[in-house]
Amino acid sequence: MVRPDASASLSALARLGFDELTEASAALTELAELTGLERAELVDGLRAADPDAAAAGILRIARRDPARVRALLQDPDARIATWRVLGVSNGIADFFARRPERLEAALLRRTALPTARELTESMLTAVDAHDGFARAAHPEAALRVAYRCALVQIVAADLAAPDPAAAINDVSAALSDAAGAALEAALAVARTSVADAGADRAEVAATRLAIIGMGKAGARELNYLSDVDVIFVAGTADEQILSEARSIDVATRLAREAMRTVWGVDSEPPLWEVDAALRPEGKQGALVRSLASHVAYYDRWAKSWEFQALLKARPLAGDADLGAEYIAAVQPKVWSSAEREDFVESVQRMRERVTDNVPSDDVPYQLKLGPGGLRDIEFTVQLLQLVHGLSDESLRTRGTLESLEALADGGYIGRAEGASFAEQYRVLRLLEHRLQLQELTRTHLMPRDEDGMRRLARATGLADSASGLRTLWDGVRREVREQHVRLFYRPLLAAVASLPAEERALTTGQAVDRLAAIGFRDPGGALGHIAALTAGLSRKATIQRYLMPVMLRWFAEGTDPDYGLIAFRRISERLGDTHWFLRMLRDSSGAAERLTRVLSSSRYVGELMEWIPESVAWLDSPSALRPRGGAALDEEARAIQTRHTTIEAALRAVRALRRRELLRTAMAAVLDHIGVDEMARAISEITEATIQAALRAVRREVVPPEDDALDFSIIAVGRFGGAELGFGSDADVLFVYDPNGVEPQRAQQHAAKIVAGLREHLADHRLPLDIDADLRPEGRNGPIVRTLEAYTQYYRRWSLSWEAQALLRARGIAGSAKLIGRFLELADSIRFPEQVSAQGVREIKRIKARVEGERLPQGVDPGRHLKLGPGTLSDVEWMVQVLQLQHGYRVPDLRTTSTLDALDAAVLADLLPATAAERLREAWVLCSRLRSAMTLLTGQTRDLLPVEHRELDGVGRLLGYPDRGAMLLEEDYLRVTRRARRVFEKHFYG
Repeated sequence: MVRPDASASLSALARLGFDELTEASAALTELAELTGLERAELVDGLRAADPDAAAAGILRIARRDPARVRALLQDPDARIATWRVLGVSNGIADFFARRPERLEAALLRRTALPTARELTESMLTAVDAHDGFARAAHPEAALRVAYRCALVQIVAADLAAPDPAAAINDVSAALSDAAGAALEAALAVARTSVADAGADRAEVAATRLAIIGMGKAGARELNYLSDVDVIFVAGTADEQILSEARSIDVATRLAREAMRTVWGVDSEPPLWEVDAALRPEGKQGALVRSLASHVAYYDRWAKSWEFQALLKARPLAGDADLGAEYIAAVQPKVWSSAEREDFVESVQRMRERVTDNVPSDDVPYQLKLGPGGLRDIEFTVQLLQLVHGLSDESLRTRGTLESLEALADGGYIGRAEGASFAEQYRVLRLLEHRLQLQELTRTHLMPRDEDGMRRLARATGLADSASGLRTLWDGVRREVREQHVRLFYRPLLAAVASLPAEERALTTGQAVDRLAAIGFRDPGGALGHIAALTAGLSRKATIQRYLMPVMLRWFAEGTDPDYGLIAFRRISERLGDTHWFLRMLRDSSGAAERLTRVLSSSRYVGELMEWIPESVAWLDSPSALRPRGGAALDEEARAIQTRHTTIEAALRAVRALRRRELLRTAMAAVLDHIGVDEMARAISEITEATIQAALRAVRREVVPPEDDALDFSIIAVGRFGGAELGFGSDADVLFVYDPNGVEPQRAQQHAAKIVAGLREHLADHRLPLDIDADLRPEGRNGPIVRTLEAYTQYYRRWSLSWEAQALLRARGIAGSAKLIGRFLELADSIRFPEQVSAQGVREIKRIKARVEGERLPQGVDPGRHLKLGPGTLSDVEWMVQVLQLQHGYRVPDLRTTSTLDALDAAVLADLLPATAAERLREAWVLCSRLRSAMTLLTGQTRDLLPVEHRELDGVGRLLGYPDRGAMLLEEDYLRVTRRARRVFEKHFYG
């Protein structure tokens, strides 16, 4: 025996990556004896994923043909290549052990992938094909051996690549070409076999048979061991020799023989299964059909998944012209398949079924079918292609990577997403390739043991250890799944697929008519906006062209599609090339549809969004549309004031805060994310935070330090006091101060300046905030600001019943908390008296009657006035307030500024029947919603229910009524207010 030298000692073997050191040493010793080479020479340059398996494989071959192995291992380059190839694939070692005469240095040293022509020539030569017929004595074995020699060349070139992940596409293409070449040779074998079995040789020669590659074979994406999915199409080359019906019979025999040639039992093991299950009617259908029969089936019976399968179809072998005719006939059907009803949903359900059918134990290890596997990428890409390929021919590609590139170039996915998916796809395919190479078996499961993961890490070069590869695999799987879910279930996909054919491409000739037909009142103007948005070759314009057909349909579903489109254009121009905007509309779960809805439903929202375009981002997250609450607003307002040194800058920022938060609330209201109670509370809190911030800033500017003891407060009254503001509501307030030791004249001057400063700095031409103090003592004739003592004197001596009534909703909202507490003590004594005189009640009723007659604008239909009309806000609030004045002293629950809370308290105290209260509540809520809806729709504050049906329909849509529901809304309003008026007259006037 040869004595092991130091370079091949056990420790040296361990450094080379051997695990079973004793067995490896024994194998090398025997190999040295068989070849006559030194052990050190045998392992010189050794780099292998699994040195133990490589040594065992080389030894098996050497036992069959030691001289050939010696010649191979004496060549340094061939020796390195041998260790590299056999260290990855036991299957290749098994092949050479069966066929040692095929072990050649040229195969293993190959660094360039074989071409399709080389592969076809080698396999046709192996079966000795002439004029389409094989003449070799044992053609099946010869073909399989030739294929495996070609496979060794592909493996050698693959393993020699400096970046194996980057080479995946080319390797898969070579494997697909090898499969095509093998089927071409198998057809030659089949022709000879069928003729030898008694068929007329002329008929066999005249039979046209095309083998169509499907799936990975069609896309040139085969693995090292994949089923080869095919469809067989046949016909006759000469009707004089054989009819088409006869040609189908002959072709069916040819197809079966070709399949048996590569897959049947023989001295050389089978190559791979030829699977024709994707043919029409699946395994129950005819194996071979004519072209006309295929077309008829796809026209009448095919399901959505069958068109998805045809996406990658290409001629693979056989009659090339017939194959081309088949592709030309079915491709238009592939790209129109997305027009089918529920196409997108059916594809999504199919992917879910595939995932659900994976055994639970295999899910964490599935490279192909499990969550985050190859199928997630492939289904995502194919669905995007099929939907958008309806109108964009650049997407009509077969391969996954080229299709990802086309989708990114076309703007259908982001460039970063495309690049990420492509990189993840290459990594997954590389893992799949190396796993299948080990035994040349069809597997898609990651190793479950440490040794297997370590060998795979070495084979791929993706990690240095088992744990490193596991971390990489977990990360790739997580990222693929997240991206798949985001893109595969993108709502825009179903919307694009469901577009009528004439709306997918906006051609100038018929565009105006189409826009008018779907609801645009100024189709010519709309066409101009569309042209401005989609013109040019920029990526922004490309994405706009993709979005526009769907968004136009959504705009048309709104009340005012013309305004919605104009506003969208302005927002798009304001955002310019901002990277997130169009990407969000394209990729988000519904942001684009929500944007079209708010813009076409609300000028109030649209005008504010033009000034605050970044608000579009809120549409991507329902939580971003939730009102932020008074505490958060106050905190932000205080932070703003600390960042600005001047009152002008600080209050400019506070006004911007108010506009932003009112926009947030308006968007939430239009999208039905909040109800009327939450909306009113949010608007009231925004107004409070704005006034509080303004008061802090103005006071700091007006009141000198020596007079800082001055107390100043703002009391909210009316709907503001009840936290019941709507969009466009005035903020009714009272201003009160207490000199608190400051010289009275100076205190009066400071207070007046504070009020003037508030009005100056809260003025907002974009979104007016009307601070209304008309409910103060003596109304507009009285001083705008008084001391607490002056208020006390007035209310004790002179106040009228309506002024006590106004105090019912008094609530402190800004300024000195101590002064607010004292004012509310005074207010309680006035608004909740121990006893209300009958004269006082009569006076209230008299004033109410006068208000109905005098305050309504001339020429206005009282029945349509939401505030002062019969059964509207005024009736409900006066009813509630009379009950509060009369019974608030003895019923504490009535002491609330909220109209609806007081109404509930009146029912609990048996002051009002529940049915009567419910009718008043229904009227109050409906009128409140209508007022805000009219402001949202038009951008203007109005109190009259619209007469014009288009506008009334728009208001109704905001309230949840169906399209063209103006009449229904009007009927509901008249019914609700009529019933509320009857309740009011009965319980108010008695």
